Amino acid sequence: MSEHECESLAPHAHCCPCTPQRVAPQGMSRRAFLGGTALGGVALTGLSWSLLSAAEGPFDPPPPRKALKVKPILVYSIPKRREKGSWRNWGGIETQEQADEEVVRIRGELEQLKATADFPVDFLPIAAIQGARELAEMPDVAAADTLLVFAAGGGGGEYNAIGNLKKDTILFVRHQSGPVYLWYEIVSPRYLRQHTDTLKTVGIDEQDVVVDRMDEVAWRLRALCGLKNTIGSRIVAIGGLDGWAQPNDVMAKLVEERWKLDVRNVDYPQLGELIKAARADNVAVERSKKQAAAYLAQPQTVLETDKVYVENAFLLEEVFRRLMKEADCGAITVNHCMGTIMPMSETTACMTLSTLNDAGFLAFCESDFVVIPSGILLAHISGLPVFLNDPTYPHDNIITLAHCTAPRKMDGKSPEPTRIMTHFESDYGAAPKVDMPKGQVVTNIIPDFKAERWVGLTGEIVDHPMLPICRSQIDIRYTCDSLRLAERMPGFHWMTSYGNYLRELGYALKRIPIQWEVLS
Repeated sequence: MSEHECESLAPHAHCCPCTPQRVAPQGMSRRAFLGGTALGGVALTGLSWSLLSAAEGPFDPPPPRKALKVKPILVYSIPKRREKGSWRNWGGIETQEQADEEVVRIRGELEQLKATADFPVDFLPIAAIQGARELAEMPDVAAADTLLVFAAGGGGGEYNAIGNLKKDTILFVRHQSGPVYLWYEIVSPRYLRQHTDTLKTVGIDEQDVVVDRMDEVAWRLRALCGLKNTIGSRIVAIGGLDGWAQPNDVMAKLVEERWKLDVRNVDYPQLGELIKAARADNVAVERSKKQAAAYLAQPQTVLETDKVYVENAFLLEEVFRRLMKEADCGAITVNHCMGTIMPMSETTACMTLSTLNDAGFLAFCESDFVVIPSGILLAHISGLPVFLNDPTYPHDNIITLAHCTAPRKMDGKSPEPTRIMTHFESDYGAAPKVDMPKGQVVTNIIPDFKAERWVGLTGEIVDHPMLPICRSQIDIRYTCDSLRLAERMPGFHWMTSYGNYLRELGYALKRIPIQWEVLS
């Protein structure tokens, strides 16, 4: 049975089941001049190899992450002495001189945070205010993505006015890191709960309050930077949008409503013509051969398939890079990658997606937009490549994760030991078996089909076996109960990265909103 002619919904010998295609009309996105409407986005049309190959810099790095713009705001008050009566609130800022000293302290802390941040962040000039209503008139407040409020003093009206700006907001209060702040005492009863027993503020909650620690501010900003770079981002979809076993029109609607992704579709007839022309371009072909030779000459790289498949994979990589450049983006996904693309490229897409991820792009197989948004978000939070994979069944605190498209540079820098083999299901082409190191901590995202509940799970790699399954394989050990994981894991595909980013993911997801359930 071909991928285009589904005669039943019985399981098939590949990772994504064949599903009927359901088409729903979609509106034009903001750059519709690039092509006509298509399911879940805009079709890139009128492409030719001569057009794409004429563009400069096809091997430039992907576009960098956009910096998070943060507006620091010090809210304080200067009390006036009153005889025989209370005249000052709690707090160590009572004079203008002390407020000016606090601005200097804040500036130094933010300079240090920016210098050590592993994500792009720009701090706008500090606003030191005694009345928050003036903030609405400040141009850089309107331009800011996030407000970082140093809540030294002031009344509830100031903070309600800040909340009314509808910006992501972090409230910082001091206990021991400087002069104690009034709002160290009253941020919960007076502001968050508004003199009641339950949360009353909208858009700001207990998770947005930080006491003393700039590292606690940093990870929240890291999460918001990742979210900024995810919402509304653009991705090229070869063969269109898909959703594993979900109706495509439903997935297209979720992608638009939840993530506002700008999907640029390239149909397969058009891709086939581009590949055919690229294969006739002697300069491009020779370039791909040199790239393949350089890749295979790397230490701890073993070739166990025909070299021509690797050379063809690098030629396909150039086609994909040029398509992303034409679409002005750094992300791509391939639908029908289990068959349709193979006769065109005379290899599999596995190797190509791996090398693109190693180069800093976001490259996913299967066009599964159930899980792809989680990969975009995790990559933009971590700054690292991510691994879309198939999970197995959890048991004895172990689960196997596998796919044929793993990046080699999962830490963003160093290639792991890799065998270049055939794609498992087809026994054709080139696919990397990446041996990720034992002992490495990983973050796993398990998205549900409805984009309502995601599960987060950390684990430790304990093995990289060689089972007769997709080539890149890891066994991870986790700490939660295996039955609970089996009961709570939704969807199908998982997304994995090195490191632990569970708190950043939860902080970002509450703004979508998607429920975040941590099982670690």
